[in-house]
Amino acid sequence: MKIIICGAGKVGFSISKQLTSQGHSVTVIDQSSEDIKKINDTQDAKGIVGRATLPSVLENAGAEETDMIIAVTKNDETNMIICQLASSLFNISKKIARIRSKEFLEGKWSKLYNKSNIPIDVIISPEIEVAKSLYRRLEAPGALDNVPFGNDKVKFLEISIEKDCPIIGVPLKDLTKKFPDFKANILGALRKDKFIFLKKDDKILEGDNVYLVASSDQLNQILKAFGHEEKVSKKILIIGGGNIGLNLAKLLETNLEGMRIKIIEKNKQRAEELASELSSSIILNGDGLDEELLKEANIEEIETVLALTNDDENNIMACVLGEKYGPSKRTIAIVNKSNYSLLQKSLNIDDLVDPRMTTVSKIMEHVHKGTIGTVYSLLDGEYELIEAEILDKSELLNKKIKDVDLPKLIRIGAVVRKDKVIIPRSDFAFEKKDLIVFLAKREQLKEVENIFRISSI
Repeated sequence: MKIIICGAGKVGFSISKQLTSQGHSVTVIDQSSEDIKKINDTQDAKGIVGRATLPSVLENAGAEETDMIIAVTKNDETNMIICQLASSLFNISKKIARIRSKEFLEGKWSKLYNKSNIPIDVIISPEIEVAKSLYRRLEAPGALDNVPFGNDKVKFLEISIEKDCPIIGVPLKDLTKKFPDFKANILGALRKDKFIFLKKDDKILEGDNVYLVASSDQLNQILKAFGHEEKVSKKILIIGGGNIGLNLAKLLETNLEGMRIKIIEKNKQRAEELASELSSSIILNGDGLDEELLKEANIEEIETVLALTNDDENNIMACVLGEKYGPSKRTIAIVNKSNYSLLQKSLNIDDLVDPRMTTVSKIMEHVHKGTIGTVYSLLDGEYELIEAEILDKSELLNKKIKDVDLPKLIRIGAVVRKDKVIIPRSDFAFEKKDLIVFLAKREQLKEVENIFRISSI
């Protein structure tokens, strides 16, 4: 498939990296010669320096033969114009745009996006997607990540293994003996900064970050089996009242009862806007690093601190301060620089969230059509958790797992069949319309397409 990416920033770079590794023909356009040089030097993609809003630049990028265009520049209006040109001049069939402005996304203006007006097929709002990601983390305390699959029948979880975890040292094949209600499939673990697929004879070790899928109705039982019995936090402090903070507060107010939310916002005008848009949250105007203001927010009573400003260093410091006023607090920070993850454990920060990868995961969902549903990127896109449907032409139809020659770097996690979640074993046979949730290394995606007979765009 031929794909044009407009914008060579962190998101554009990551998308290009994933798509080229999957064998797609990718061209990246950006006005920054430095960013384009990085693309040309490190990836099997074609980088072009220029303005993607100019028809001649799009033509030079091969727009006439392009199947998909992804507009992820820093400017909403630029992304809209790119999609308009892609449709009107080059008849590109699929157009994806990153749109940040609230005004373009809500109310009557949201009806703009159709073939007759602004022809954008998929709109990605990073702030909304990150807010949803944070909400899912709060919804499942004890899990570092929580992503729904299979029409929300299946949960993908990332869980940190601490020294008091009851399943440390237990071979995976024996887990159901020790925990009869353990209805989950452990796919792999991040161990000493290296991901490994876990086999039935392998054991979980202290310090692992374990990746697994489970039936959604088993969420609490699974977390308990891993030694996590934390309750959902009711007393929340959000530092930074930008669009992420606002969207998260709205989700919490709407979906969880008894929430006591406080938001610290530095800009006075923005603080007033937050107060007008939120119904029960308390808004405090000031610096989230001001200890006197933190005391005013009753930081000692807060159960979870989320640092969501645009400044990575301030977010990390806010979490450190939160930890100072209560070691049992959960702390979550937004960080855009991946190297800060090296400081996470030493600073006792529970979770660092990279907005870039959240956006990339959402965009990758829409690269394929047909049987592909949800796609979630892990470990900087090196692995992907994928939902796919068994259709008539699938190689898996009516075959048992033990009889299918699956690639070594693909691991099937769960199957949803007629709203029932199945943790499949070797004698499980696939049926038409089964929803399969599986983990695959990025380089295996071409083989995944062949197995499921997935068609591009």
